[in-house]
Amino acid sequence: MSVFLFLERIYINLSKIKIKIDFLMELSYNIVMICNDCPRKCGVDRSKQKGFCGEGEQIKIAKIIENFMWEEPCISGEKGALAIFFSGCNLRCEFCQNYQISHFSKGEEYTPKEFLALLKRYDLSKFSCIDLITPTHFTSKIIEALEGQKFPIPIVWNSSGYENIDLLPKLAEVVDVFMPDFKYFSNELSQKFSKAEDYFEVASKCIIKMRELKHKNIFTEGILQSGLLIRHLALPGQIRDSYKILDFIKEKIENPFISLMSQFTPCNNCSIKRGLNPLEYKALLNHAQKLGLSEGYFQDFSSADEKFIPNF
Repeated sequence: MSVFLFLERIYINLSKIKIKIDFLMELSYNIVMICNDCPRKCGVDRSKQKGFCGEGEQIKIAKIIENFMWEEPCISGEKGALAIFFSGCNLRCEFCQNYQISHFSKGEEYTPKEFLALLKRYDLSKFSCIDLITPTHFTSKIIEALEGQKFPIPIVWNSSGYENIDLLPKLAEVVDVFMPDFKYFSNELSQKFSKAEDYFEVASKCIIKMRELKHKNIFTEGILQSGLLIRHLALPGQIRDSYKILDFIKEKIENPFISLMSQFTPCNNCSIKRGLNPLEYKALLNHAQKLGLSEGYFQDFSSADEKFIPNF
């Protein structure tokens, strides 16, 4: 074999290797861009198209409210939270009180770097916490923004509980408090109201994992610095479903800290046309008491009023 032919074959082989490497790099890039931030795993490239949440690849904020007082006392405290409402949602419940932003894309976009810079522009000593409201569909970007950062006040992950469980360990490194709203036990209800038949299966595992990751609730001057606060919004006509949620919490969650909410307010797009009946809520409170679920909050019935819904 001539030296020329030998070198030519080497060149051809190297060219093939380069083509394979280029292909693998391009494939890797596309995999990174495919969105699996939530259990829906839409698999779309959000730089080019939108998934179920209705949002693109960058973090989108619909509204920021300073000194927000409408959370639980251990979250709002006396100063109020720095409440950041994200646009879009991976559940998009038909009864959502924030329907204007959860179902319609509104607000300003931020890269992870810009989001971090936004947070650092605030004098955080004026707030009890940073309250990230409906952030799940931006999980990867928020982790990227907050990774390695230290803040003087706790960061609260205020979500629906419908999370990608594989991302929770990484998320627990950048947020201090998990505050999921444990919505449904019934698959039929979760499909009807949120188009998520697997909601309970997913959320129940995620909330157990959240407790593992934040195994102890730590308070300083009444403010939850680290831990898990489980919310549950009682739905009119569905109190037996609420019973099952509380039964699960009692059985599966160590040292449960809960918040029972009566604030359901019918909206124009909702098939439920009435608010919660006082007797329904009383029955739910009695069930919680019977189970010994006494650590947490029971919302005042007067909270079911449109005046408590922020104007977006």
